[in-house]
Amino acid sequence: MAQRVAQSWNDLRTRQARRGDYVAQVVAYRGYGSTRRVRVLGRVMYARPGLHSESDAFNNFRGWVSFTSVPIQHAEVTVEIGATRAVVHADAGGVVDALVDVELEPGWHEARMSADGAEPGSARVLVVEPGAAFGIVSDIDDTVMVTALPRPFLALWNTFVLSERARTPTPGMAVLLDRLATEHPEAPIVYLSTGPWNAAPTLQRFLGRNLYPAGPLLLTDWGMTPERWFRSGRDHKRENLERLAAEFPGIRWLLVGDNGQHDESIYAEFAAEHPDSVAAVAIRELSPGQAVFSGGTTHDAAGGASRPGLTWASAPDGAGLAQQLESAGVL
Repeated sequence: MAQRVAQSWNDLRTRQARRGDYVAQVVAYRGYGSTRRVRVLGRVMYARPGLHSESDAFNNFRGWVSFTSVPIQHAEVTVEIGATRAVVHADAGGVVDALVDVELEPGWHEARMSADGAEPGSARVLVVEPGAAFGIVSDIDDTVMVTALPRPFLALWNTFVLSERARTPTPGMAVLLDRLATEHPEAPIVYLSTGPWNAAPTLQRFLGRNLYPAGPLLLTDWGMTPERWFRSGRDHKRENLERLAAEFPGIRWLLVGDNGQHDESIYAEFAAEHPDSVAAVAIRELSPGQAVFSGGTTHDAAGGASRPGLTWASAPDGAGLAQQLESAGVL
């Protein structure tokens, strides 16, 4: 049922987009990988010109406008990176999430993505040092950016009305992540969020403007699935953490989140299952009322915080987390 409704809605929007001033385009997002294989990310869609650009020249759109784009389903996409040229496919939501075999040196590389009849896009891909032993996974909403997600009406206002210029960085978090990146220059930094791919360019502009270290975003598609009306944010985070652990078995991750969207329990479960893949957990504390309204609780951390050998930091801002991580020898 959900799949039929979603398909009918997408068909209607596609017809409207083709009749309007929308253009077909490929939007590439930052990816990551090893010297032998990279994960490329992007979307193929009909959208208003400039809407999904990372450039500051297009940063005056209100939040809701980013949700007017229409996915082009199952498009064939050509990826060019280094000397490699590969053909991949978008899914039913227009999302490209594919692995491409490469031969690349560590560092940032440019990946170009194109499809017939669509404007091409390009984005950087981070190739991780083979000997990297430390990495950072950070949530976004109410972790590095104050979005008021625990308060539903303000959350809708922040997501659909405000531009990223009106959003507030969490005090001290940019300094914390920058210190970690400076002390561990080989460490990959991945931003893992349940936010939608529609908002990726907005989020990347926000992170850059507020001096957060550059890193790929792992977001989700808010569309329906064949089995469910709504996708599971918790499953999205669990699956990507599992994937990072498998792709980089030699890296121990600092997991950064907040106590408002079940990050504590997700990180605690992951640490219990993959103790060799976790260096520490750092949780930005919301007020008890905010945490409960957002679906989290102040008790989510009980299992993880008490596990022997696991460094668990918890504070309302980046400065407090930095102090605890420094005392534990992580920073």
